[in-house]
This record gives sequence, C-alpha cells and structure tokens, in this order.
Amino acid sequence: MNQYNSVLLGITRPRKPSGLSNALVFGWRAILKFRYVPEQMFDLVMTPIMFTLLFTFVFGGALAGSPAEYLQVFVPGILVQTVCFNAVYSGMGLSTDLSKGLFDRFRSLPIWSLSPFAGLMVGDVLRHLIAGAIILSIGLMLGYRPEAGFVGVVSAFLMLFAIGFGMGWIFIVLGLLIRTPMTVMTAGFTFLFPLVFASNIMVDPATMPGWLRAFVEVNPVTLMTTAVRGLMNGGAGATEVLMALIAPAVLTAVMAPLTLWLYLRR
Repeated sequence: MNQYNSVLLGITRPRKPSGLSNALVFGWRAILKFRYVPEQMFDLVMTPIMFTLLFTFVFGGALAGSPAEYLQVFVPGILVQTVCFNAVYSGMGLSTDLSKGLFDRFRSLPIWSLSPFAGLMVGDVLRHLIAGAIILSIGLMLGYRPEAGFVGVVSAFLMLFAIGFGMGWIFIVLGLLIRTPMTVMTAGFTFLFPLVFASNIMVDPATMPGWLRAFVEVNPVTLMTTAVRGLMNGGAGATEVLMALIAPAVLTAVMAPLTLWLYLRR
C-alpha cells in the first residue's frame, strides 16, 4: 500500500482546463447535435433557400424594378435576418438540455460556469456560417455581386458572427426561464418578427409611414443591416460599423451576467 501511495504522490496533477478549453468542448458537443438531430440541418438549409428565392422572384420586381437590382440590397439583409432567426436555436437547445437534467450535471463539474452557454454560441457560429454560405452561394448564382469583393464578404461575416453572439444571449435567457423548447421558439419569433420585418432588410424605409419610419431608423436590426450591406458593397464607414455593434455589445454585457445568475439560482 505504501508503495502504491508513493507512486501516486509522484504523479503531477493535470493542469485545470481553461475557460476557453471548456467552451470548445461544449462547442463540439453542440456541433455533434447536427449529426444526431438531422432535422435541424434540414431547417437550417431549407429556410434560407426559401426566403432568398421567394423574396427575390416574388417581390424583387415590385420593390426594386428587377430581381437583379433587388439582390444587391436583399442578400446582405437576408443574411442578417437568418442570423437573428438562427439564434433562437440556442434557447431551444438549452431548454431541451434543462428538461433532461443535463445542466444539473454540468453545474456539478469543476468547469467555468458559463462554458455550457459559450458552447451553445460556438454551435451558433457553425449554423451562421452554413446558412450564410448557402445564401451567398444562391445570391451569386442569381447574379448578386459584392462590390467590396472577398475582403468585404469576410468582414460582413465577422459582423454577422458578432450579431449572432449578441442576439443569442436573449434566447439563452428565454431558455432558462421557459420550460419547453417549442414555447421558447414561439416567444423568440414573437420578439424577432417586429424587429426583423420593421427594418430595412426587405424594403426602403423611405416608402413607410412617418411613424413607422421613425422606429425603423433606430431599430438595431436596421443598423446591423446597414453595416453588413455597406461592408459587402464597399460603402461602410466606421460610424455604421460601431452603431451596428452597440446592440450586440450591450446585450452581451447585460444578458451574460443575467444568464449566469439565473443558471446558478435554479
């Protein structure tokens, strides 16, 4: 026994994993869900295809004169819309895990408290990347041409990731407060629809009534869309980019501590 104790005492304790390492492990777990829940991938692929084709060919001529002209303003906008809609899946996934008791197990582990939520965000990044790549590919095939080229597209996608990260906290909080995933989805889209459709994603605010235009101009989704559109088409300035990042930054600063508080008090 003494011999075994001396051997064990001579072993160096493994270094405690960092918060980043914890988050990446949970991020990999979120990515594996695509393999075991394939219907999520179907929804992720079909929804952006449907929206892009539907609005381009049904409304493009009426709103911009031709589908080709409409694509130049619509593709960046539909990217923002898709990222906002995809963020709802964070709350749904969290609600599902909570209902199965998985987060009770996570809370008992010696890990960074926010790592399970950060892992959900990593899964969101993959969702945003897949959906964004699909929309951009369809847009390019239909005739969309980003005037800022490759650099503009990469900059726009980085902006989209920041938008998705900030928006995701809203639905994580909903996932902690609401018991069922379907109710999280209903509440999430009820919150998103006025913001997304009362914005400049699909139409020029100049055609709206004055009272609605006043809301649209300060709508965070409008500011985000203007920045992404400018980055892809070469007309974004520092002011537009900073204005677009205000909402994601504020949401992260407010919702991340609230998420941890709600999680620890469960």
